[in-house]
Amino acid sequence: MNRHSLSLLAAATLAALAATAAHADEGMWMPKQLPQIAKPLKAGGLALDPAKLNDLTAFPMGAVVSLGGCTASFVSPQGLVVTNHHCAYGSIQYNSKPDRDLLKNGFYATTLADELPAAPGSRILVTVDMKDVTADILNANTVKLTGKARTDAIEATEKKLVAACEADAGHRCNVYAFYGGLQYQLIKQLEIRDVRLVHAPATGVGLFGGDADNWIWPRHTGDYSFYRAYVGADGKPADFSKDNKPYQPKHHLKVASPTTSPLNEGDFVMVAGYPGHTDRHRLPREVDFAFGWQHPKQIETMGEAIDLIKAETANRRDAEIKIAARMQGLQNYFKNLQGQQQSYDGGDVLARKTAGFDAVKTWVKADAKRQARYGADIAATEALLAEREAITRNELLLGFSSPALLQAARQLYEAAVQRAKPDAERKSGYQDRDASRIKANQERLDRRYDEPTDKKSASHFLAKYLAQPADTLNAALLDTLGLKPGMDEAAVRAKLDGFYAGSKLADSATRLAWLGKDVAAFKASDDAFIKAAVALYDDDQKRENRDKELAGKLQQAYAGTMQAVIDFNAAQGRAVYPDANSTLRISFGKVQGRPVGRDGETWTAFTTLRGIVAKHKGPNEAGGEFDAPAAQLAAIKARNFGPYGVKALDSVPVNFLATLDTTGGNSGSPVLNKKAELVGLLFDGTLDAVISDWDFNPKMVRSICVDSRYMLWQMSTVDKTTRLLDEMGVKQ
Repeated sequence: MNRHSLSLLAAATLAALAATAAHADEGMWMPKQLPQIAKPLKAGGLALDPAKLNDLTAFPMGAVVSLGGCTASFVSPQGLVVTNHHCAYGSIQYNSKPDRDLLKNGFYATTLADELPAAPGSRILVTVDMKDVTADILNANTVKLTGKARTDAIEATEKKLVAACEADAGHRCNVYAFYGGLQYQLIKQLEIRDVRLVHAPATGVGLFGGDADNWIWPRHTGDYSFYRAYVGADGKPADFSKDNKPYQPKHHLKVASPTTSPLNEGDFVMVAGYPGHTDRHRLPREVDFAFGWQHPKQIETMGEAIDLIKAETANRRDAEIKIAARMQGLQNYFKNLQGQQQSYDGGDVLARKTAGFDAVKTWVKADAKRQARYGADIAATEALLAEREAITRNELLLGFSSPALLQAARQLYEAAVQRAKPDAERKSGYQDRDASRIKANQERLDRRYDEPTDKKSASHFLAKYLAQPADTLNAALLDTLGLKPGMDEAAVRAKLDGFYAGSKLADSATRLAWLGKDVAAFKASDDAFIKAAVALYDDDQKRENRDKELAGKLQQAYAGTMQAVIDFNAAQGRAVYPDANSTLRISFGKVQGRPVGRDGETWTAFTTLRGIVAKHKGPNEAGGEFDAPAAQLAAIKARNFGPYGVKALDSVPVNFLATLDTTGGNSGSPVLNKKAELVGLLFDGTLDAVISDWDFNPKMVRSICVDSRYMLWQMSTVDKTTRLLDEMGVKQ
């Protein structure tokens, strides 16, 4: 049986098993799987027909959108979109300056005309279709290939499928792999390019607790903000224009009434969103490498990067604002990895993963036909993973050490090289469809580049890279930058100073002008970073081809290994849902606290306004992370709860816990009640359970959500966002 036939068998097997093997709260389910898990959904409390949830253009799925890294949802007929504050953070940061500090003070557009353009490249993506294209990708010719030839063939087919899909103007299409490359889906999304910032609370609300409270419960964070989608006069996606009008979605979510649909502990909830990445099906070798070397190294390196940025931007507010988005991302991932590592070190994840995979291999070896079908792929996968590990060990620090302007120059030069080719022959990411994204990436640098911080970071991490064994270093990089093995930071800094001084790429107009120049212009340039990008190009291509060769071999072997895992589980009557991969998924559970495991301590399901007052310290303590706005504190003191107070809590609920299976990318996902009304926004998880990306434990896993009642209370009582509340149909 060939791999294409195996992939189709896997799809049929999984669909048949899903109905009987789903755990109550585990699983990030594809829309097409929902009819098969209808029983647990209904048993959990869903009042809608589960079959309707797999219609991406119907309610409520048609109201859920992607921001390309976060999730959001339409909440009005005029294209108003709600998401997390930290998801809109880049746009808030981009529009902030010391004399108009939107990060610190918040923002509210009192009219449509006051709404601000979001950061360059911001998109609202509405999924309109998902199509299985496994037979197209793994066609008769491709399955015969290996290595780079296989990778190139898959990429070529993907380009054809995407081009045909995007013939429908205004849409963005992409092919996604599932189950290690066993299945492929073509996802079609309406791409709204004019995105504007409408409202964001002050940092003392939207980021209350800052890094200190990140991944921590109990939590008291108002992690919400609003965008609006705009389209051209014809109703179709268009670039920003003052003449554009608000987009009118086919469906939008209704915020649950705090009086007629109050959320209580034990209630059914579900989320629809775009979870980014999980690793639950990773093999024991991958788990061992991740937690035995890669994660500890990343934690060490990110910790140094965070300390470096803090030191370099101290007492320079403009620099702090420029680096704020990067800093937020670093701190978030840093703490997440720390939580994962702590759970791993104190648990038996590897032992259980090893035992599970050993059972698969024993099952394979027990039957000659199974051994013939899967044995070679399992052995090849182990060897290929070892090759990938060696590359990662050698090159991990390169991801932290490249000057931002050198990275910009590399992208600009690659764009020029690819532009000289027919569009279909260009690399993915450099076709005509990607031109606006490349431009936006270069534009964002205007408000996200601080030379002193960049220079310090590049010098520090290049020096650490140069301390590695000489035979592991990239000779082309050293030659181009004039570096030598063992150089210290001061010597590296002296070399880099010349590149920074000899480049004009920090100037926006100069940098953007390179988008229209050809390869000859780049080769003739005397700009230091442009010259470096040109000099490094051949080596960049060599390493890219090396990675493609390895990826092609690994995809082939890994798919066969995953097929063995799926078939083994099928023999045991268990379903295997796919790992998250940034495609639309649905998770469901209930509002519920949990025991912590320390002296009988229990986490309650809800937090209240009292916690904000208790944690508040003001701007000069704890880095200002617990600095609630004065107007909010006054409203709490006056007990101005309005209809949003809950008698049993004697307060307005702020955040709540739910047994929802989520991960990064789910941030901003609408939390829906049994009638698909909006009751909150998912924004975090708990630190002791973030290892669920690798190992799901239903007793531990809880998602942290901002309660819609707190959001509405803050908007009505403190920020006075009357226009938005009226637009959402909220009674005041």
